[in-house]
Amino acid sequence: MQRRTILQTLAAAPLLAAPGILRAQDFTQTVRLIVPFNPGGTSDILARLVAPSLSQKIGQSVVVENRAGAGGNIGADLVAKSRPDGHAMVLLDISVLATNPHLFPRLPFDSLRDLAPVQMVVYAPYILAVNNQLPVQNAAELAAYAKANPGKLNAANSGTGTLSHLVAASLANGWGGDVVHVPYRGGAPALTSLVTNEANFTLAGATQSQTFVVNNQMRGIAVTGTRRLAALPNLPTFRELGWPEPDSGTWQGILTQGNTPAPVIARLEREIAQVLEEPNIVRRIGELGGEVRAEGAATFRRILTEQTESYGRIIRANNIRIE
Repeated sequence: MQRRTILQTLAAAPLLAAPGILRAQDFTQTVRLIVPFNPGGTSDILARLVAPSLSQKIGQSVVVENRAGAGGNIGADLVAKSRPDGHAMVLLDISVLATNPHLFPRLPFDSLRDLAPVQMVVYAPYILAVNNQLPVQNAAELAAYAKANPGKLNAANSGTGTLSHLVAASLANGWGGDVVHVPYRGGAPALTSLVTNEANFTLAGATQSQTFVVNNQMRGIAVTGTRRLAALPNLPTFRELGWPEPDSGTWQGILTQGNTPAPVIARLEREIAQVLEEPNIVRRIGELGGEVRAEGAATFRRILTEQTESYGRIIRANNIRIE
């Protein structure tokens, strides 16, 4: 009799636990999707693209909040210190999380411990472009020009320590020529500096720069990523050229508080993946020069860990500091 009772109890355990598991995955109030930058950037565009469909999936409003400042740290810290229940998430370029630990000596959070990757969203390669006045037509000529004219090329970037800065520094090291790095307050002003002939070259995500190149406002030289861009098929990839950082680019992803229960993360991972399959969203991301990369939380964590290590090496090698 006792043995039968124990067996019956064990058999019923999954059924008894199931309501609790389901409740753990439920969303009971408005979900905040934090963008740690000002409106108008890539993260903001993507957050506002994803939020309405995600709201329908989880049955609660998903509100996008811009919390800019400290290179993305303010918004990321807000989520790192939120309740671990999935009701606060942050969407940003994961290179920000990978570089900030090496640039800010006293971060108020640990990006690998206090934030839990949920889902990759999009990858957009970088386009390396020069202003139309620079006397180079292709990658070989640019590398040769940099080597023959040390200190005469200036590279516009979206801010000291940003990936557009780090990749340009790595390229200059590979070319064997000194380059003057000029920080701007974001990617848009850096691109404008090429159009107005203030700067010689820059690296920027295709989501921002592809239109400028297609419209001949600047000259495209090369792209990162695994393949050439459909809109710019004549631009070789960094990998084809043997250049460093061939897979650098804008990796956007969504994270939540680091101690959020696995079932909640799994549900968000699944729901966001389904949102990113919607044809209108796939089409819009393609128009922006990116591609959907809903590769899941495990892949997201692996890429974040790898980038944290690799970009840390570039920062140390070039003695880059936030002033």
